[in-house]
Amino acid sequence: MNPNNNSIGQQNTGARANSRREFLAQAGLTLAGSALAGVSLPNVHAAEDNTIRLALIGCGGRGTGAAANALDAPGGPIKLIAMADIFRDRLDNSLRSLREKYGQRVDVPSERQFVGFDAYKKAIDCLRPGDVALLTTHAAFRATHFDYAVEKGVNVFMEKTFAPDPGGVKRIIRAGEIADQKGLKVGCGLMCRHSSARRALIEKIRDGAMGDIQLIRAYRMDSGYRMGPLKYQGSELLAQIRIPYEFFWASSGIFIELMIHQIDECCWIKDGWPVTAHGVGGRGPDSTDCSQNFDTYSIEYTFADGTKALVTGRYIPKCYNDFATFLHGTKCAAQFSGDIHAPTVQMYKDQRITQQNVAWRPEKEQVDPWQAEWNDLIDAIRKNKPYNETRRAAYSNLAAIMGRAAVHMGRIITWEEAMASDFKFCPDVDSLNENSPAPVKADAQGRYPAPVPGVWKEI
Repeated sequence: MNPNNNSIGQQNTGARANSRREFLAQAGLTLAGSALAGVSLPNVHAAEDNTIRLALIGCGGRGTGAAANALDAPGGPIKLIAMADIFRDRLDNSLRSLREKYGQRVDVPSERQFVGFDAYKKAIDCLRPGDVALLTTHAAFRATHFDYAVEKGVNVFMEKTFAPDPGGVKRIIRAGEIADQKGLKVGCGLMCRHSSARRALIEKIRDGAMGDIQLIRAYRMDSGYRMGPLKYQGSELLAQIRIPYEFFWASSGIFIELMIHQIDECCWIKDGWPVTAHGVGGRGPDSTDCSQNFDTYSIEYTFADGTKALVTGRYIPKCYNDFATFLHGTKCAAQFSGDIHAPTVQMYKDQRITQQNVAWRPEKEQVDPWQAEWNDLIDAIRKNKPYNETRRAAYSNLAAIMGRAAVHMGRIITWEEAMASDFKFCPDVDSLNENSPAPVKADAQGRYPAPVPGVWKEI
């Protein structure tokens, strides 16, 4: 990366840097890779009692994509009625794209466009019971926004990641428990859980078709996200929020942002949570990266029965790239996931992972997982079915934090100590405003504090 270019992912190759949702949004909001594209939906009128109204909090590519999936969900009228972001330009760009695609179903006049650190409250206040708040900012603010949405009694969809630290995870879990007490529906953006192809393989695993699962391998390796000295005018806090992947407090850092899906897949395959995480990582000797991230993360998770899951993230140019999840049972091996979370799902005749050795594939998915998670949430809202993914999502997030901490701290991290920890990167996140100092500061060379194993603490 050009050291003067602070945009994340400049060294990356193609769409590999982004989630599919972000990629589609940035590509001009064709967005609907869904089987529902082109379906004629009823005309929407504000007075209709069965209209589900949406408030979008966080208007970047991820939020814009989530709003599009919400608007594409079947079963009745849905409209977007409020939007909020810290940055005016992001709100404007998102609103323009969504209006081009959805017309009058995006009913967000100027009085329901909110900018600033308190904008989320104003947007959520526009909703009524039965409506949905889309919480799609980065992880620093997820618990703050979730608390408020639950307090106001509205349903929630929240994107990953859900918290940057154990203290945030605990807060998410508490809010999810209150949501249950209020009968609210909560969907969480680990969309692979809604993949029909992956669910078919899970059924095979549970039925014993692979024997006992002994090893899981997950990879996301691409050309990198190094940052030069952060150049900004005015607020350093706002500058950090603009490129949150580079700062642990803002987004969890690049490893969890990218790998939480694969870690969630490992936990789903095992139907449990890791008891320990042990890992290594670091930066290349040529690195001039000014962010807080490492270039490499390699983590060994151990589950209660001794099964291992190996999770590898590497972000260095001119190296071998991979983006997939594999598993090995006593009877055979299988692939669980493919490039950019593709439903590349197949079971092999034995341990040899080749196309010539495939024994089984599921039926082709009719609805992509990004759309399917929204279809499931909207269906639960309309039929008033119990639906709350909070605890599962929070636990997968905590498993990811365990792995990151094992690498950064240079020691084995247990599930019990992660659950007991109250550590927060930014304890005063609720009180941040435009005039607040940045939670982390650069040194004289423009470098932000990076972990030193054996010294660093984040559990």
